[in-house]
Amino acid sequence: MICIFNPNTYPYFNTAAEEYIIKNLSDDCLMLWQNSPSVIIGKHQNALAEIDYDFTEKNKIPVIRRISGGGAVFHDLGNINFSFITTPIHGRAIHFKTFLLPIVNFLQSLGLTVQINSKNNLFINEKKISGTAAHLNKNKTIHHGTLLFKTSESWLLRSLENNSGKYSDKGVKSMPSPITNISDHLAYKMDVSDFMKALKTYLIYYFKITDEYLLTEKDISAIKSLSEKKYKTWEWNFGYFPSYCFNNSVTVKNETFVITLNVNKGIIEKCKIKHEGKNQPYIENVLTGLLHEKKAISSALKKISMELLTEGFF
Repeated sequence: MICIFNPNTYPYFNTAAEEYIIKNLSDDCLMLWQNSPSVIIGKHQNALAEIDYDFTEKNKIPVIRRISGGGAVFHDLGNINFSFITTPIHGRAIHFKTFLLPIVNFLQSLGLTVQINSKNNLFINEKKISGTAAHLNKNKTIHHGTLLFKTSESWLLRSLENNSGKYSDKGVKSMPSPITNISDHLAYKMDVSDFMKALKTYLIYYFKITDEYLLTEKDISAIKSLSEKKYKTWEWNFGYFPSYCFNNSVTVKNETFVITLNVNKGIIEKCKIKHEGKNQPYIENVLTGLLHEKKAISSALKKISMELLTEGFF
């Protein structure tokens, strides 16, 4: 196993890096990394149903779909991410405990009492400090997860304040849990960089890692290309999800509109707008066939002087 040094904190790059590594590097790898504020959703989730759309947009928090399953998570520089990219172990491709136990042991060495639940998440005093997921690609598997060291709890909770009540779909739903930061349970002060260095040292010793790998210019160029072509695109992050129904009601200037959308791969295939119990075909016709995306909807509604209705579509 090699240890990959990845100082990049750009979330599009880092999400692409995992896919690049699993497909292009032959060695088993450990990568520790951090992202600037971002929401990372599971491959099989409806992005719009998992987030507070207005909050993420206002605060310029990117929403990025990863290649593994599981639920939505919030990243910032108070959070550490670990990725183990390996060949099958004892004939098993998915082997969470192999990679979680050393992390638990490390946290216990800091005086913490940590539990692993049935979903392979880590808890302190029944509060979540880590979520995990896995992805299998041919003969390699990614086991990856988060460690909440000193993350912004308010931003995490607001970003993941989901809209699932407005959406009807077959996507994987996130299962919110009470959270806590690791730093709040340490007997002594430690900053996130010291914690990350200590974790790295412990895992290098545990897995007997002898080589540290620096991403080459070729690697970085390929990862940047993948992030631009896939991970920064609306089509992957929002349009990838197959189909859903959106229902909402919104009051504009004391008038209530009831909105129903049938969306497939990000495109509004059917649109029903009711005002005082009557359909509004002039609005429906303008929106049918558009992307379920704020800029497209706002622009279309502006043309018929209904732009104040935009917020009701998310």
